[in-house]
Amino acid sequence: MRRLGSVQQKIPCVFVTEVKQEASRKRDCQFQVVATERVSPAAVEAQVRRADATEKLDGTCCYVSVYKGRPHLWARLDRKPNKRAEKRFKTYQRSHHSCKGFLWSVEEDFKPVPETWVPALRVKRRDGHPVPDEHGHIPGWVPVEKDNKQYCWHAAALDPDLRAALVLRPRAEDGDALEVVALPLADLLERTLELIGTNVNANPYGLGSKKTPVHLLVSHGALRITDPPPVDFQQLCSWFRESPEGRVEGIVWHCHDGTLVKVHRHHLGLRWPEGDPSLGERAAVVAVGSGEDAGDRKDLFALLSALSGRRFSRLRDVASAL
Repeated sequence: MRRLGSVQQKIPCVFVTEVKQEASRKRDCQFQVVATERVSPAAVEAQVRRADATEKLDGTCCYVSVYKGRPHLWARLDRKPNKRAEKRFKTYQRSHHSCKGFLWSVEEDFKPVPETWVPALRVKRRDGHPVPDEHGHIPGWVPVEKDNKQYCWHAAALDPDLRAALVLRPRAEDGDALEVVALPLADLLERTLELIGTNVNANPYGLGSKKTPVHLLVSHGALRITDPPPVDFQQLCSWFRESPEGRVEGIVWHCHDGTLVKVHRHHLGLRWPEGDPSLGERAAVVAVGSGEDAGDRKDLFALLSALSGRRFSRLRDVASAL
């Protein structure tokens, strides 16, 4: 089974999109981006109908790469324009109905970022400077430091002593079941993952609780859709509404040339979350370790290691045993 692509830039919609001047279902703004019924030329060229369809997860993007000579988890941090530049950008968009031709000054137009920030790998450059995407953002990464409260939930999925991460993945040869495992960060080098859990995006998957938060990492492309619908607007709408497998935030297609395209429920005018998302309802096995070396630790690694070997009928039920 081939390893699917990492996410180093914003993924475009599989359909040609248009902007409607009405309140967004996803963000606090007075417009929303919706899909037309036409498949985008880029998706057609990448042969999207032969691509691998995977579940789009509702979390926050992470990246494992080397920092200070060792494998390390990085959090997504997009560099965004300051208020003056953003106002100029939006005025240009309204008058030209496009962002093409808008000129940025990376040195003057953008908010400062930490010294450790690095642009994402696929960000284009001009004269040595990273170039903003069509949204006016420069995707990038910052290393997760345990003393930085902003990234405390990222750190909760890590064991700094073992240099390992708590990863959720399909359980081999066990039907639709998942497993929670501790993997060395070295085994995840140069992969991107999604952090999901109690304090991420209102926790649509029902993982953990305020008393016992649970945060896990999922490699992008790991959750394949076994019987995906055709890349057709109406058939996708029906699949999201009617199929048990369709209780997901969206689909990401990994094309064989490395192109990634997606569709989100909001692109199709559908609600999210809707009912109980399928991920939290799947059976799960905890396989983190024996727990013999946990001692008096009360972190998530120690709590899960005490459950190692136990099987739960639903992933969301794991927290009740912690």
